Amino acid sequence: MKNLLALAIIILGFSAVSFAQVSATATATTTIITPIAITKSVDMNFGNVASSVTAGTVVLPAAITPTRTITGGVTLPATAGTVAAAKFTVTGLAGYTYSIALSPATVTLTSGSNTMSAGTFTSTPSTAGVLNSGTQDILVGATLNVGSSQAAGLYTSTAFTVTVNYN
Repeated sequence: MKNLLALAIIILGFSAVSFAQVSATATATTTIITPIAITKSVDMNFGNVASSVTAGTVVLPAAITPTRTITGGVTLPATAGTVAAAKFTVTGLAGYTYSIALSPATVTLTSGSNTMSAGTFTSTPSTAGVLNSGTQDILVGATLNVGSSQAAGLYTSTAFTVTVNYN
């Protein structure tokens, strides 16, 4: 009888442990959103610029109709040529915000063996945007550094990058 009583206590002890174990379940979900994208629609163009024996700069603002400003020995001829801030179009999910990064710090413009640099890039919007209707334009301007007695010619730059990313 003692053995039977001991066996009953052991069985009840194990069964009490099995009643203490409980479980719950969960599911996993995700939403795949429209990828953010950017395309260039207009290249940056500082237009016609005249140099002198004094170095100077041409500032091209990030605007739809940019009005250039100059410093130093640079002049702007009456025939402006094509003047345009670079224009990029960002597309993605309507209502989402995104960040804007401009790189590199400077680019080199070359005409044969002659060079100039452009830097101090700016954009409109400046550091972030909102895809109100699923699209937004970014305008990019910069400052062109014109050397003293800069040689005449058509100068073309290395590429610069505009990077966008959902916030």
